[in-house]
Amino acid sequence: MDRYLDLEYATAGDRSLCLDLYLPEGSARPRPVILYIHGGAWREGSKAHPRALRFASEGYAVASVGYRLSQEAVFPAQIHDCKAAVRWLRANADAYGLDAGRIAAWGESAGAHLASLLGTSAGVADLEGELGCPEQSSAVTAVCSWFGPSDLLRMNDGPGEMDHNAADSPESQLVGAPIQMRPDLAARANPITYVTSGAPPFLLMHGTGDLVVVPNQSELLHEALTRAGARSTLILLGGLGHGFPGEHGRWREIFGYVSVFLSAYLRP
Repeated sequence: MDRYLDLEYATAGDRSLCLDLYLPEGSARPRPVILYIHGGAWREGSKAHPRALRFASEGYAVASVGYRLSQEAVFPAQIHDCKAAVRWLRANADAYGLDAGRIAAWGESAGAHLASLLGTSAGVADLEGELGCPEQSSAVTAVCSWFGPSDLLRMNDGPGEMDHNAADSPESQLVGAPIQMRPDLAARANPITYVTSGAPPFLLMHGTGDLVVVPNQSELLHEALTRAGARSTLILLGGLGHGFPGEHGRWREIFGYVSVFLSAYLRP
C-alpha cells in the first residue's frame, strides 16, 4: 500500500489543513475513494488509524481528513474543511489515480455528523466556504454515518450519559453558544436541515444501547431522508453502545454492511 501522509489540502489563515491518503497496490484505476472523518466530539481526535483503512484491500483509496476542532474555530469551520478536502481530492484525482466521480464520506460520531452534512448540504453557499479548490464540487456519492448527531436540539430526547444542552456540551462548544439559547446556530449545523430528494444514498448505523449519541439521531435523519424521497438504509444494532465496542465480536457483521453499501454505490 502506498501511503501519503500530511498532504496539505487547504490553508485557513496560517493553519495548514492536511489529510492522509492510502492507495491500494495493484488496484484498477481510477480508484473509488472513501473520505474518512474521525470522531471526538468535534474537540479531539486524530486522522491517524482510520477505521476505513481495511477497505483498501477491496480496492478503495482511503483519505483520512484532519479538520479544525471546536477549541480552534467554531462551526462552520469544520464542514468548510471537509468540503475543501473533497474538492482537493477531485482536483488531484489524476495525480493519484482517483475516481473524482465516486467519493463516499464515512464518519463516526462527530465525524458522522460532518459526513452527513457533506451528503445533505452540497451547494449550500453558507457551508461551502472558500478553502482549497473552489472550482471543484464538494458533493459526495454516498454517505456512511456511524452513530452521528443529526438534530442537535433533540440529543436529550432519550436517556444518556451527558446533558447535551449544557453550555459546555460538545454541541454548544461546536456552535459557540448554548444550543437551546441559540436554536438558529443549532439548525445551521444540523444535517437534517438541508435534506432534499437530491441527497446521495445514506447508510446509517447506530447501537440501540448508545448513551452518548442516542439512537434517535440516526432515526430522525433516516425519516427525513426517506420522507424527502432520498435513499436511506437504517441499521440499529441491538445492545451496542457508542463506538461499537470491540468486545462484542460483531465487527465482521458491522463491516459487512458497509462493504455491501460501498460496493452498491462506488463500484463502476
